[in-house]
This record gives sequence, structure tokens and C-alpha cells, in this order.
Amino acid sequence: MGAFVMWMAAGFTMLEAGLVRAKNTTEILTKNVGLYSVACIMYLILGYNLMYPGTTISSFIPGVDFILSAADNSVESVTSGEEGAPYYSNLSDFMFQVVFVATAMSIVSGAVAERMKLFSFLAFAVVLTSIIYPIQGYWNWGGGFLTSSFSYFDYAGSGTVHLCGAVAALAGVLILGPRKGKYRPDGSIRAIPGANLPLATLGTFILWLGWFGFNGGSELAVSSVDSANNVARVFVNTNMAAAGGVVAALLTAKAMFGKADLSMALNGALAGLVSITASPLSPTPLIATIIGVVGGIIVVFSIVGLDKAKIDDPVGAISVHGVAGIFGVLVVPLTNGDADFVSQIVGIVSIFAWTFIASMIVWGILKAVMGIRVTEEEEDEGLDYSECGMEAYPEFTSGGSQRSGV
Repeated sequence: MGAFVMWMAAGFTMLEAGLVRAKNTTEILTKNVGLYSVACIMYLILGYNLMYPGTTISSFIPGVDFILSAADNSVESVTSGEEGAPYYSNLSDFMFQVVFVATAMSIVSGAVAERMKLFSFLAFAVVLTSIIYPIQGYWNWGGGFLTSSFSYFDYAGSGTVHLCGAVAALAGVLILGPRKGKYRPDGSIRAIPGANLPLATLGTFILWLGWFGFNGGSELAVSSVDSANNVARVFVNTNMAAAGGVVAALLTAKAMFGKADLSMALNGALAGLVSITASPLSPTPLIATIIGVVGGIIVVFSIVGLDKAKIDDPVGAISVHGVAGIFGVLVVPLTNGDADFVSQIVGIVSIFAWTFIASMIVWGILKAVMGIRVTEEEEDEGLDYSECGMEAYPEFTSGGSQRSGV
């Protein structure tokens, strides 16, 4: 299942590469393979141990214990049958969790596309994957206050993963500002279409596929009939929510714009997936479809609303993962009796506040120390040329160069 979720990195990469202009494609590809690698290393060195500490300072602050050792992953420790004995190894758990933190960082990538410096982005990835994400992850999945003092429920991470990534992205976008030419002097919005919608569609289908690992793997076992049946139910609900999101987004876009908007349909699928992620086991398949439908409607209005507010998000990541993530967390008590609205709201506020404040501080430091935005000339040329020195489609550019700003 961890390998399934790792494949989502390819989905995010293809989706972003399809929704940005051709002159920024190589930088997007470099950024995504780089962030995944940074996430793996930093989560191994520090992040995992913060999120799942052996000792804690408080229910808000985890301790740091480096527990990824061979002894902790021996057959005896996993199958001893003793009270509290693990039923999977720490290395197995690490492999599954590390691809989640990479997913959160991938959300940031799309929102800040086309105008951020590559190495400033990767520097932020170091902090988010080693400290920011793991601390709020500890509050939920590591035994922190959201589960020890409240009944917060988030099965696979609508809040813990998706809202966290979206809020970090929002902080970055607010400091970074919109792309050059996105908003005209009179305040009107200029559409900047992506270069490769087939690639974006492929990326969405890859993400849809990877989500079966994201949600299904969060059952954490298939060692009994009950757990195997749970995984099957999660698979069906995940699939139905995505389908509902696509249809709802298409119909909403048709009603609002008079046309079937493919980019909205793609984001509708992802919004449906994010919406069901907080509780993909408890609803019936029909209710899961309805949850996806609502997510698909919400995301269209959110994307339009953020654009009107001059929050420039080239791929709609903040709406898909943030707004739909909040909805997914809030809807859990309607189908899961173990959750309550107060606890869910506390979780949303806690994740949002911590991630936003911490991210604003880190983005601000990076802006002061190394800068986070490329120059206007570099933005015109395209980040492929200024940041990577190579082009994704050199045979389609005049003279092998994108200096024309195509």
C-alpha cells in the first residue's frame, strides 16, 4: 500500500506539469522528484520520531526517540502476542507514513508553481517534512491531545495530511504573491491555461489509483476476515466518492460557465477523494458517493472564490486539499458514531493554526535569507531556463530557447 501511495508522487507530478505553462515543466518535474527525496530523508532523520515518539514531553509536544532499529523490527517483537505488542514492524509503518508526508509537501508544490525559486521550495520541504507535519501528525495518529483529550477522528488524513499541506501552501502563496499578469490593473482575472491537459488527466487517474493505497492501507492490516472486508469497503467508498466528485464538478461548471470544464472535473475527482479520506470505512457506498458529490460542488466554488480574492493557485491545490479537507473532517460524525463535531472542529482549528503560523515564519525567514521569488525576467523566460538550464520540450521552441516567454 505504501508503494501505491508512492505512485501518487507521479500523479502529482503529471497533474502539475499538465496545468502549468510549458516553459515551467522541467522545474515542476525537478521540484517533485526533489521534494519526494527530501521528505524521505528528513522524515527518517527526525520526522517519524517526532510523530511516533517513545517518550513525550506533553500531549502537545512529542519527545524525540530514534526507534528505527533492527531490534524493533524483528519477527519476535511483531508476533510475540504480548500485551501491546506491535502487529507490524516499525520499518513497515515508516514506509507507509513517509509517503504520506511526501503527499502533504506535493500539495504545496502545485500552489506555488511558476514563480518560486526551486531551492527555497526545497528548503521549506526540509522543515515541513521534519517538524511541521510530524508535530500535528503526533497530535492525531501519534497519541497526542486530539485523541487523548478529544475524540478527533481522521482515518486516512483529510485533515492531518491534506489540510496541513494546503495550509502550508496558503501561507506560501500569501507571501509569494500571484503570478505576473494573472490579475489585470482593473482587477479582472486573466486565465492562464495549462500546457498539457492529457498529462493532467493522466496525473488525476494515477492519483485516483494511488488513493486506494492511501485509504485502503490506512486499515493497517489484512490479517483477518474483518480487516480484509474493511479494506474492500474502503476501496469501494473511495472510488465512489471520486466518481461523485467528477460528475458534480462537471455539472456545477456547466451551470456556472456554460461549458464542461475539464480542469474542474479533474479537481472534482480529487476533491471527492479528499472528502472521503477522513472516514472512508463508515459510510455506505451511496453515502460515500454523496460526500464526493458535495466535495465536487464545493471545490468549484472555492477555486472561483480564491481567484476572486486574488489568491493565485495554478492547480487549485488549496481548494482541493484544504477546503475539501475541512469538509471531509466535518462530515465524519454524520456516519461515524465515535466522532463528534466539537472534536472535529478542534482538530481543524489546531492543524490550521499550527501549520499556518509555523509556515508563515519559515516562509518569512526564507524570503529574508535567500529570497523565495524569481525575478520578473526569469518568470517571463520560464523557470525551466532560469532554475534548471534545460527545457522539457526543446523541439517545440523557437531556436531551442524559451526566452520568448511562450
